[in-house]
Amino acid sequence: MAITTPIVKKTPAVRSRPRPGATLAFWAFVAPSLIGLLVFTIVPIVWGFLLSLSHAQNTIHPGHFVGLRNYADMLTDEAFLRSLVTMVLYSLFIVPLTWAMSLGLALLVDKAGWGRSFWRTVFFIPSAVSYVVASLIWRISLFNGLSFGFMNHLLAPFGIHPIAWIGTVDPPWYWLVLVTLRLWLQVGFYMIIFIAGLQEIPKTLYEAAAVDGASPGWPMLRYITLPQLRNTSISVLMLNLIGAFQAFDEFYNILGGGGQSAGNASLARPPLVYLYSTALGDQDFGRGAAGAFILTALICAVTLIPGKLFGLGRSEK
Repeated sequence: MAITTPIVKKTPAVRSRPRPGATLAFWAFVAPSLIGLLVFTIVPIVWGFLLSLSHAQNTIHPGHFVGLRNYADMLTDEAFLRSLVTMVLYSLFIVPLTWAMSLGLALLVDKAGWGRSFWRTVFFIPSAVSYVVASLIWRISLFNGLSFGFMNHLLAPFGIHPIAWIGTVDPPWYWLVLVTLRLWLQVGFYMIIFIAGLQEIPKTLYEAAAVDGASPGWPMLRYITLPQLRNTSISVLMLNLIGAFQAFDEFYNILGGGGQSAGNASLARPPLVYLYSTALGDQDFGRGAAGAFILTALICAVTLIPGKLFGLGRSEK
């Protein structure tokens, strides 16, 4: 007896059509961001590039096309080159100090048995303070150069006469003002990043090292903690380097428009302050835009290339 198999009719797959309301809702949410990105980012970049190729004096409209002449002028401008030296010097102070201090605070706070959240908050709060406000506090109250200034008041019991912290060029005490301000503002932020990295380290690594006879302290830090924080450390260093290259507020507000007073103009005017003076002070928007693109290229070079060489993002195992 033959067994017949029932024929099953396959129903064609029904494709769901997108609802008109969902498409409209999508564009309603995305359109403001796209418009803002276009108007406030893409258009200014393109417009600035056109200005950098033009003779734009006292106008923000591209004028006579000069090609790469503005770039050549900036690369041979002694004042602009001195501002790059200032940027390098500032980075040499800020980057390693911020890395060391933020890592040290992260290790201390992470090991705190009580009040861990309190100490995290205390050290993180300065990062929410405006750079302009902090610069004015440093200039008017802490390092004002008068006898009743905070720092001079602390030094008075040791027989040290009041120091003009900002106006003194030999020695250049204004560097102490600039560096301490930036450290106070950003160490707490990078401390939080290091704490997040410390919490991602498996505790079993420390337990295994302890079983093998490794003593706590420096051996654990050197052979376990620091290697496991490699990606975090590179990220912190790169972010610090970018921030140092973009320094503006503290120089402009503490040194009075970029340190253009006699004696310290060559050491206390970073590129952004010089470009601000060129574009808005001299109204030379073509050279100012060219310098901005040169600075952008330098930032990309000193961040992307070391990040690639050190293997940013590579697995830590």
